[in-house]
Amino acid sequence: MIEMRGVNKTYRVRRREAGLGSAVKSLISRQYDLIPALREMSFTIPDGQIVGYIGPNGAGKSTTVKILSGILRPDSGVCTVNGLVPWEDRKKHVARLGVVFGQRSQLWWDVPVADSMALLRDIYRVPQAQYRRTLDRLTALLDLGDLLRTPARMLSLGQRMRCEIAAALLHSPQVLFLDEPTIGLDAVSKLKVRQFILEQNRLCGTTVVLTTHDMQDVDALCSRVLLIGKGRLLLDGSTAQIRAMAGENLSTEESVADLYRRFGL
Repeated sequence: MIEMRGVNKTYRVRRREAGLGSAVKSLISRQYDLIPALREMSFTIPDGQIVGYIGPNGAGKSTTVKILSGILRPDSGVCTVNGLVPWEDRKKHVARLGVVFGQRSQLWWDVPVADSMALLRDIYRVPQAQYRRTLDRLTALLDLGDLLRTPARMLSLGQRMRCEIAAALLHSPQVLFLDEPTIGLDAVSKLKVRQFILEQNRLCGTTVVLTTHDMQDVDALCSRVLLIGKGRLLLDGSTAQIRAMAGENLSTEESVADLYRRFGL
């Protein structure tokens, strides 16, 4: 189970005006702005649920994922994932966790994908027999095939994302965080990724938290949606409820934009 209660996070950002004079002045006197990213964020996600975490740019989605994965520490509040505090019990936590950031890679750039998988196997200390079974299953479900023998830098974006998802699941995590996993993918690649996520959830009961701007992903995958804006949780409901508010068609950009406008986003 994932639980956040009253979580707050504020970034301290250095501020400087343009121009040479301002640059010299900033060497003597530095000024900072406080940017609130999360404000009293609270929700609970039970085991085995696929949840869509949506909101406009800068709403606090990635900050939430980074706190839940142990990368960031909140300023205040309570956060646990399967009974562990992510930033305090990091070794135990990451052993049960899979994370895919759509714009970042966990694959080594210049070596074949299979070598990256082997390195991750050693990092997570996955037994050889279990690793082989898991990799074979992921290879079949994600249609990796020859991709395993290809350096990551030579893969297309869609091919790389399928390999990234496989890499995140090598150690059979209980929770999977997907931060914009279909960004920039073509229609065929998106369908493959969606089908795989549903299959992974059905076969293994993996809890999935999906942050995305592609509402077709939410419509196809999620039973529940959390809408966040300006660091606050604005709406927590079923996909059907969100679809009704968006004018019955959650997948169009116009409907989603209208949904955001209702909340002043």
